[in-house]
Amino acid sequence: MQNPPVCRIPYRRSRFSTQLPTDRRYTPSHYWLLEVEPGVWRVGFTRFATRMLGDLVEHGFEVKPGEPLELGQTIGWVEAFKAITDLYGVGTGTFQRANALLEQDPATFDQDPYGAAWLYEFRGAPDPSAVDAQGYTALLDLAIDKIQGKDRPAGDK
Repeated sequence: MQNPPVCRIPYRRSRFSTQLPTDRRYTPSHYWLLEVEPGVWRVGFTRFATRMLGDLVEHGFEVKPGEPLELGQTIGWVEAFKAITDLYGVGTGTFQRANALLEQDPATFDQDPYGAAWLYEFRGAPDPSAVDAQGYTALLDLAIDKIQGKDRPAGDK
């Protein structure tokens, strides 16, 4: 049995564009979450996050499969061409596994952020502040406004 095609919402603003899969939840910190089986969530960076980070250089996890995962907990790190960032728990539950493909083929990180380039899986409950794809477009608008300096009060330079 083949999975039905995933609907996508096109998003374009300034010099950034993406196609947001509608079968996921999105966090304000630019992670996506996809429930791959009941209670098991696959987590990855959005296209916006991978664009801000650049090409993956290396990454690592500080948690092991079976260990507890808390919302907001630092669980690892990513070093990319443009930036280094911590990886965070985007739910509460148990860490299941990291994506071994990223070790073998780091180029996947930027080439397929909504597919093969997922970061990790956990069993539990997702971040309650995660929104659907339509809600994420509003978060993207805010992030791009901030980058462009549009969030400053009038007269502030």
